[in-house]
Amino acid sequence: MSRIRLLIVDDHPIVRNGLAVAFGAEPDIEVVGEAANGLEAVELAARVAADVVLMDLRMPELDGVRAIRRLREQHPELRVLVLTTFDTDSDVLPAIEAGATGYLLKDAPPEELLKAVRAASRGESVLAPTVAGRLIGQVRKPARGALSKRELEVLTLVAGGATNREAARRLFISEASIKTHLLHIYAKLDVRDRAAAVGEAYRRGLL
Repeated sequence: MSRIRLLIVDDHPIVRNGLAVAFGAEPDIEVVGEAANGLEAVELAARVAADVVLMDLRMPELDGVRAIRRLREQHPELRVLVLTTFDTDSDVLPAIEAGATGYLLKDAPPEELLKAVRAASRGESVLAPTVAGRLIGQVRKPARGALSKRELEVLTLVAGGATNREAARRLFISEASIKTHLLHIYAKLDVRDRAAAVGEAYRRGLL
């Protein structure tokens, strides 16, 4: 039986060493390399022919998300498993969108990490419970907050720098209507002001 070739990427030597010892003790896993940042990981992955990369996110030189994107472009068959202490939307979503096979937190018990690496090597997705909950919530949010055609028209004009008065004139409605539409937009996008609404709309691909 061929062993799973694992590359460990983390900017903390103690973390790397601890993981290398834990995985190195397993008969079906071989630690083929360690990298201190995303740049090293990209360079090393090709040389060591890794099957699975265990990737931290916040690192110098090249962060985890950009490293994942490069690795997936250069080695589509490579599985990247994120292992980090961060589980906010701004960390989780970009990593998954970049092509991560799974997302685990560093407080996961060793047996869970071992199981995750084996699952990732088979192409299975592995998500920490809190991460899975965030992704489900994010998937539901756009549907719940879908903008109407008129609201999109208003937001498009606002994104282009139009004032409420200018938007009202161009859409042939009152300025009060524009303000009402904006309030609905803020509520649906879960934001508090015009700039945040425009930013969130771009992030969701609405603009």
